[in-house]
Amino acid sequence: MENPFYPCKPKNQFLIPFFKPKIPNYLPSKISHQAQNLIAASSEAETPLPLPPQTRKPGDRQLLRLFRAGKLQEAVSALDSGTPITTRTYLSLLQACIDSDSVEAGRLLHSSFPSVKDPNPFVETKLVSMYAKCGDLDNARKVFEQMRQKNLFTWSAMIGGCGRENRWEEVVDLFHRMVLEGVNPDAFLLPKILQACANIEDVVTGRLLHSLTIRLGFLGESHVGNSILNLYAKCGDLILANKIFDKLNVKDRVTWNSIISAHCHCGQNDDALKLFEQMRNEGIEPSLITWNILISSYNQCGKPLIALELMKKMENCGIIPDVFTWTCIISGLSQNNKINQSLDLFREMCTSEVEPNNMTVACAISSCATLKYLKNGRELHGYAVKNGGVTNLLVINSLVDLYSKCWKLEDAERIFNVIDKKDVFTWNSMIGGYMQAGYCGKAHELFLRMETLGFRRNVVTWNVMISGYIQNKEEEQAIEHFQKMEVIGIRKNAASWNALISGFLHNGDANKAFRVFRQMQLGSEKSNSITILSILPSCANLVSAWKVKEIHAYVLRSDYISWNSMIAGCVLHGCSHAAQELLHRMKLEGVKLNQSTYTSMIRAYGLDELVNDGKELFMNLIDQNFSLGMEFYAAMVELFGRSKRLMEAYNMIKEMPMAPGFTVWNELLTAARFCGNVKLASLATENLISLEPKNPIIQCLSSSLQAICGNSNMKKPLKESKEYDFYSCCWMEDRHQVYTIFTNDKTVESASSYKLVEFSRIAKEIKTNKSDTRLDIEEELEDDDEVHCERKAIMFSLVRRPSSKVIRIIKNVRMCTKCHGTAKLVSRLYGRDILIKDRKCLHYFTNGKCSCKDYW
Repeated sequence: MENPFYPCKPKNQFLIPFFKPKIPNYLPSKISHQAQNLIAASSEAETPLPLPPQTRKPGDRQLLRLFRAGKLQEAVSALDSGTPITTRTYLSLLQACIDSDSVEAGRLLHSSFPSVKDPNPFVETKLVSMYAKCGDLDNARKVFEQMRQKNLFTWSAMIGGCGRENRWEEVVDLFHRMVLEGVNPDAFLLPKILQACANIEDVVTGRLLHSLTIRLGFLGESHVGNSILNLYAKCGDLILANKIFDKLNVKDRVTWNSIISAHCHCGQNDDALKLFEQMRNEGIEPSLITWNILISSYNQCGKPLIALELMKKMENCGIIPDVFTWTCIISGLSQNNKINQSLDLFREMCTSEVEPNNMTVACAISSCATLKYLKNGRELHGYAVKNGGVTNLLVINSLVDLYSKCWKLEDAERIFNVIDKKDVFTWNSMIGGYMQAGYCGKAHELFLRMETLGFRRNVVTWNVMISGYIQNKEEEQAIEHFQKMEVIGIRKNAASWNALISGFLHNGDANKAFRVFRQMQLGSEKSNSITILSILPSCANLVSAWKVKEIHAYVLRSDYISWNSMIAGCVLHGCSHAAQELLHRMKLEGVKLNQSTYTSMIRAYGLDELVNDGKELFMNLIDQNFSLGMEFYAAMVELFGRSKRLMEAYNMIKEMPMAPGFTVWNELLTAARFCGNVKLASLATENLISLEPKNPIIQCLSSSLQAICGNSNMKKPLKESKEYDFYSCCWMEDRHQVYTIFTNDKTVESASSYKLVEFSRIAKEIKTNKSDTRLDIEEELEDDDEVHCERKAIMFSLVRRPSSKVIRIIKNVRMCTKCHGTAKLVSRLYGRDILIKDRKCLHYFTNGKCSCKDYW
């Protein structure tokens, strides 16, 4: 009799007579104790005793009636007594378990397997299928492994179950076992195995499947051909993917999606876009998936604006963007430094018919964290609470990151402490927050707690600790953690080295930064563009010319010299016209401009007092929703300050979308000092002290300012205070040896005593010609009998190297007015070029003029 559950007449292999099996020992592991007792009892009794009529269980018809009435649990429970059941009824009940996703009922039904009359391989296969489709892959595997004979349907059920659980390696392993046992896949199973090979990029097994497909004659099946195409696409073999595409007689939407995805996967977005247009020309309209493939690819390659244009075209074609489309572009804009634009797009999404998901909200909060937009971040926090997103770890992590970066550590701690299931990102964000606020001890406690609670600290965790320690001037702790990484098996990456290099540069120690850079070159980790962009500015602080040449040679070998570095170098030397010419060439060659380019251009406009040009550039960037950082706003303050438009500078600071940082307030102080505005200088100094209360340079500025204001409550002079342990110094090179000269060093003065008389005359001339507007507030105090270190260095150079045409000096604080004037006069009287790099800028003195144009 033909089995009604087979889609067609069974093949000969299914007609082999089967003996009636004993009770199988692969019964489910999770069934009730009562059911196990009933099974054991039924197996021990040779002849079942007749039950009383009132307790007799229903037969097949009764079971089917219960099943059709939707009473599955009641029907399955009726099998507990061991009443015989036909194969057809048993299969119907198993299918009902699958349809209702009731694995518990399926386990109970499995325990009644001994009651099935004349079971065949299809019943066992159905058991495997039931467990696999209901998510109990362990019991499915148990039944599968103990089957004496497995047919194509059995292998398909097990492979399908593993595929649904994304256990791709097991799928490939099952395929190899299947072939060894003489069973070939059919056209329905092949795509599942090909998908597994694609997901784990197993191109070897993929080629075997490709060959098998040809031998079995399935290549003409569109879904099989599409799967082979997808395999080669995901494995990065674009040549084979194109060959398969060309050979396919029928190309449906899936085929086009696969070949477009293949080109996107290999970074050939322009070719993918051409295929997209070709697809439309051939009468196949792209689906939402097709559009999303292109949008996602352009975002990943750093072109979110093209992705945004594609979304607009998609809407014009009548296809409504889904949550993936919106989230993809919002994330892409944020990751490509167009953070304001990403937030604007999020607001637009909220007014559309598509509701943001947790990923979207997390991206928006992260954007607020980057810009330190606390107010907007709090609004998003409220939105997440309203929509239940605060239970999502992605959202929670982004909130911890937001409050940590915005200096709201109490809020960050409160959220951190209520998270039950933290991940490594949660810990890293909180540690980073403590480090940013200067709480190194708390950060270290959290760092140790991670290990105690069993969280594996990854390389990012260690990098956060290293970066935090060195930025808080805890250099020994930073180096200790850096060295400990390899001891415990954490491999340093480029970011680990970059943290040390940028940290030493931040602390004003270019020589240490250079030594770390050299060690990096000797190791296995190669430098990246961030390393080079970090080390290049230090060249201006290196006294030794051969070290600068060494870095220059490395940059040339690595092909890293950038337009931005050239433009910034021109601005540094006061060559504004050369900087503008480079910008023009940069645009002609189609090079993408970034925030560093625009910041340098604002400074170039400031050198020539082209305020209107700078304001126009600023407004254009605002209109383009370009994300502007702290350095850009500092450049705008300098632009206004050089032209003595001080109130415009102050108004810009008040209207900044984020809290002004150290660089912005320092630039306002420079502008106020230049314009002689005591009130704004005091305001800037107060804010600088609040940001870095232990900075001795800021303390000295404050003391100088209080003296000018005639404050009777002024503290005692810093040099008499125990707090003052800071002395200005400078470095200069003579015959390949670097000398360090301190302001209180009398050795240089005695060696150059005959120059002191001449320098005294120069100092008197400077005092006579001193500007009336500049505030006389300095970053270092000078007694009447003291000479600042850079003047000593100039004297030392004139004595030791009278024939030298160039004097190079590096200083750790900003030059004072008297020293600046001295250098100008020496360059004119002695015909020497003098380069002095101080904390503020590079001063290039030649023929009585300075590249800073007296603004420093």
